[in-house]
Amino acid sequence: MFDDIRSKKIVFIAHCLINQNAISDGTAVYPAAFTDLINLLMQNDIGIVQMPCPELCCLGLDRGNPSGAKSPVLIENTRIRIAMQQKEPNEKLQKLIDYVMLQISQYRQHGFKIIAIIGANRSPNCGIETTSENNQEVQGMGLFMAGIAKRLNAKEIKIPFIGIKASNGLEKIKELLNAPN
Repeated sequence: MFDDIRSKKIVFIAHCLINQNAISDGTAVYPAAFTDLINLLMQNDIGIVQMPCPELCCLGLDRGNPSGAKSPVLIENTRIRIAMQQKEPNEKLQKLIDYVMLQISQYRQHGFKIIAIIGANRSPNCGIETTSENNQEVQGMGLFMAGIAKRLNAKEIKIPFIGIKASNGLEKIKELLNAPN
């Protein structure tokens, strides 16, 4: 099955890295997408699975704060993190994690190689190495990525997590692609 031309290599990627229009107000780095990252993945025949944006899906495009861009980024990110931990948004978040886990399971079941899960550092949900908490950028994962990592660990599934920012994203991905399998 699936013995056609497809590479059977994929990455799961934070929604905002492909669609900057979904990112919280005042934080976009690109007009549309991180095109250098997308081009690098395409040049290496790696398919892209765009994960849902947890903040958009759970809080809305304005994250529940139409004036969010007027606040410093870390203060707004902390507000978003706290909002995501409330009962209703957290229940929605768990369903999004279920959805991603279903996709991971299906790809693995059919012999696809998941190269990495790529997140956006500093994000209160999609950060990998850093997230926003207590009005500062701190070490640790965002809520969405931590939930996915917890589920993967429970199933003893090993997939590399890579956190990027616009300033260092390509270098980290290139290192992963050049690492021995």
